[in-house]
Amino acid sequence: MTDDVRIVLLGGLWLDASAWDGVVAELGNAVAVTLPGQGDGNTAATLDDQIAAAVAVVDAAPGRSVVVGHSAACTLAWLVADARPAKVSKVVLIGGFPNADGQSYADFFPAENGAMAFPGWEPFEGPDSADLSPEARAEFSAKAIPVPEGVSKATVHLTDERRYDIPVVMVCPEYTPAQAREWIDAGELPELARAKHVDLVDIDSGHWPQLTKPAELAAILAKLQ
Repeated sequence: MTDDVRIVLLGGLWLDASAWDGVVAELGNAVAVTLPGQGDGNTAATLDDQIAAAVAVVDAAPGRSVVVGHSAACTLAWLVADARPAKVSKVVLIGGFPNADGQSYADFFPAENGAMAFPGWEPFEGPDSADLSPEARAEFSAKAIPVPEGVSKATVHLTDERRYDIPVVMVCPEYTPAQAREWIDAGELPELARAKHVDLVDIDSGHWPQLTKPAELAAILAKLQ
């Protein structure tokens, strides 16, 4: 990590920082964070541990940071903004939405032996994974890191309403900006319904654009600083 960090990248479930390699290569001021429990052997890691790790990166930057969350980590990015509203200039949400206070973080699949393993591709068939080649799917599966139960089953706690003042950019991969706007307007995404500034950006990809469209995603992020 260097002192000129401006873009903080937080990966979704089963990923570590290497998932962002193609994006980081295109940006001169980005850091991808490997969070506790993401391949470091810390199966007892908690959501609080991950929040603390991400906040530490934001705190270490001399100025304000753009915090980027992918998939389930959209909630993590929002939690970082809640913890450090004065240090976060924008929150970018890629392929996901922040859960509300009191909801579970990412309790999507059963946990076994204290962790939620990658469930295979069946739950993600269709637009989510359409742009992943068989080779890319095999590589993803081989590298997938089980998510500690202390992360996936944690309860989200939000405390500072200044988070609603922070501009939000939703990058829409497997769904369209129009669909996202409908969900917000219908009250299905309560945290975003209360956010004062929400912009919607399209990207022609599946659920993992950092893997399949890294240059295009980096170009979007470069414009948001």
